[in-house]
Amino acid sequence: METEFTLYSPTKIGYLLLEFQPQVQKLLSLSINDKIPAKSYLTNSKLSSNYQNRDNVLEQLNSYFLSAISLKSIPIALNGTDFQKSVWEELRKIPLGETRTYGEIAKKLKSSPRAVGNACRKNPIPLVVPCHRVISASGIGGFSGEVNGRQIDIKRWLLQHEGVQL
Repeated sequence: METEFTLYSPTKIGYLLLEFQPQVQKLLSLSINDKIPAKSYLTNSKLSSNYQNRDNVLEQLNSYFLSAISLKSIPIALNGTDFQKSVWEELRKIPLGETRTYGEIAKKLKSSPRAVGNACRKNPIPLVVPCHRVISASGIGGFSGEVNGRQIDIKRWLLQHEGVQL
């Protein structure tokens, strides 16, 4: 499968590394990095690419960081188990500025909060598939497999940026 890696310019939460699948014109993954990985390159947009919608994705992400907007129109390709995909589809239904608990999603899917948390941790496209909008019944919960530190700071920033009162 041919992919193209693009490191997006710095955002308020770090560098966004995007992986595209040009054949089907979809975003495969997004990761948040503290610094530019040595084997990647930085782009602001408009570089030649087989991925025709890349500029649109970058513009939407830029707009999100300027003023929280929905990222639902970004075309994505989700690779995971059937259960993970069902969790990720539920995450995409959570409106901007709202949260759900792991337990609420688990109940809807007839599963457990821990299984939902594990699917959130495996989410290949955070922000676009808004796993940051899922919190625990007793607090903010985790983000990207961490329950404290930089990842939780990012989750807190994203939620506050979207208007969620913590």
